Amino acid sequence: MDLLTIKSDLSDVLTEYFDKVKFPENGIFVVGCSTSEISGDWKGTNSRLDVGKAVVSTLETFLIPRNINLAIQGCEHINRALLLERRVAERHNLEIVSVVPAMHAGGGTQVAAYERLDDPVEVEHITAFGGIDIGGTEIGMHVKYVQIPVRMTNRHVGAANVVCLSSRPKLIGGQRAKYDFTEANKEDYVLGGSK
Repeated sequence: MDLLTIKSDLSDVLTEYFDKVKFPENGIFVVGCSTSEISGDWKGTNSRLDVGKAVVSTLETFLIPRNINLAIQGCEHINRALLLERRVAERHNLEIVSVVPAMHAGGGTQVAAYERLDDPVEVEHITAFGGIDIGGTEIGMHVKYVQIPVRMTNRHVGAANVVCLSSRPKLIGGQRAKYDFTEANKEDYVLGGSK
């Protein structure tokens, strides 16, 4: 798979994503990425560092200018732990775990990110605002409730399928709950009629 095509595909996806999603500054953007799937192979059978480097460098061009924090999900062999900057883990009070990525325990994208981050650490759990799943890596467990699939016209990076997620606060309450503040919110009333 041509690395320029991979970067171009991912740039198209990220451009569309950030056109559609109002991502909060200093939020966490989670990325699950199978370099094997991008290359047209089954997950975990052809991990590629060069593909991981292409993915990470492209992500940085979109996230750094927006002040968005990157978290790279590892594979099942490290319990889908997430690689991110220590300062981000500390700011969000995330529990750091003792593991470092390898090509077949974490994956090519985590190894590439580990080499680029200033002070990389792994954590087990985050609640990211949103993110991208490249190749069916199942990032939903790391995106806060309520997850919203982002409908994309660009749905591939290389040979891998892409799914993007955003999130919104839960709508809670019952019959009396309101979700927009208007003058009616200040009115005193009783359900089913007058006071």
